[in-house]
Amino acid sequence: MTRRQHFIIILILGTLSTISPFSIDMYLPGFPAIARDLHTSISQVQLSLTAYLVGISVGQLLYGPLLDRYGRKLPLYAGLVVYLLASIGCAFSTSIETLIAMRLLQALGGCVGLVSAQALVRDLFPVSDIAQVFSLLTLVVAVSPMIAPTVGGYATIAFGWHSIFLILAIITALIIVGIYFALPDGKQPDDSLSLRPNAVLGSFFTVLKQPQFLTYALVGGMATSAPFAYLAGSSDVFMNIYKVNEQEYGWIFAFLAIAVIAPTQLNRFFLRRYSSEQIILATLLYQSIIGLLLVSGTWAGLYGQYSLIAMLFLFLCGQGITGPNASALSLAPFSRHAGSAAALMGSFRMGFGACVSAAVSVLHNNTAVPMVGVMTACVLFGLAVLWVGQRVIQHRSKDDNIDEPMAEAVL
Repeated sequence: MTRRQHFIIILILGTLSTISPFSIDMYLPGFPAIARDLHTSISQVQLSLTAYLVGISVGQLLYGPLLDRYGRKLPLYAGLVVYLLASIGCAFSTSIETLIAMRLLQALGGCVGLVSAQALVRDLFPVSDIAQVFSLLTLVVAVSPMIAPTVGGYATIAFGWHSIFLILAIITALIIVGIYFALPDGKQPDDSLSLRPNAVLGSFFTVLKQPQFLTYALVGGMATSAPFAYLAGSSDVFMNIYKVNEQEYGWIFAFLAIAVIAPTQLNRFFLRRYSSEQIILATLLYQSIIGLLLVSGTWAGLYGQYSLIAMLFLFLCGQGITGPNASALSLAPFSRHAGSAAALMGSFRMGFGACVSAAVSVLHNNTAVPMVGVMTACVLFGLAVLWVGQRVIQHRSKDDNIDEPMAEAVL
């Protein structure tokens, strides 16, 4: 693989991975406008985000077996077409109920990008390179929060919130063209894999009974769901409590995205000196300390707008490190069932994200406490699962129930 091919593949996989972040981040500045236009409340609009996360969580479980059975391209095209049509449906929604339903359908289509991108990484790159490739993908994904809310804010002011979903439809059409012309096929269809319910559940069970997968998929799911609390609560906190406008909110969101981008590149340096397990443990300990300071200071009323942004920045620095390492450790044991493993891993993350965003909505009290409290709880739960899971792994044979030997370079 030449450098040019390597770059193009990473870029396309990165854009596939950004479909869901763009779908979430881009319409956040439009929450107040959507609430006014559809004659509903901010908390009801937040449920459209929850519906999207539920759709991603469920949809990934459907695509995993399809990607293993039919190869990567056919399910990928089908899902992206569903996403494109649902985006148009969102743009023309006239009630909050219709918007929530269209967001659910949009998620069921768009989540194929997350699953297929992770499975293709496992297909196209050596096991020893997976963690670094995921770091590069995270870099591409991390740019989206810098662009999406800013574009969404300006689009909302200039053309109304409906235009956001039309822009998403156009972006998806361009991605489909790029996939057709430049993305390798990856794993070929496997006729021996059945799509009967018992066979599909058997594939998932094969993945779930691997302790390394279960540990790091749960840790990654819990710890990396913290930003979903931020996504669900930040527009209300900054726009309603601190009275910033759509454009200012977009710039705040873009600034905080730097907290994810910079550590992503540090992760590539850390991997030369430390194992992924060591990096995850250190990162979760760091985030736990910052999170507790964030909660206690917010509860005591010590933070204003800028000091809250600073503390959020410090907390979010850990997200660009935990995610890639957890993904690499989760997928490393698998080759034949990589699609199912990627689907389960993504489902865990988005399932936790849906619960987290719903919790912020339910706990809404016109302060920042629900947002920062749920963010911190995510990291603390992830740390507890890591502590237990690593001890379980130590008592199991490395070769038990795996498709192929794990590369020490990843571990």
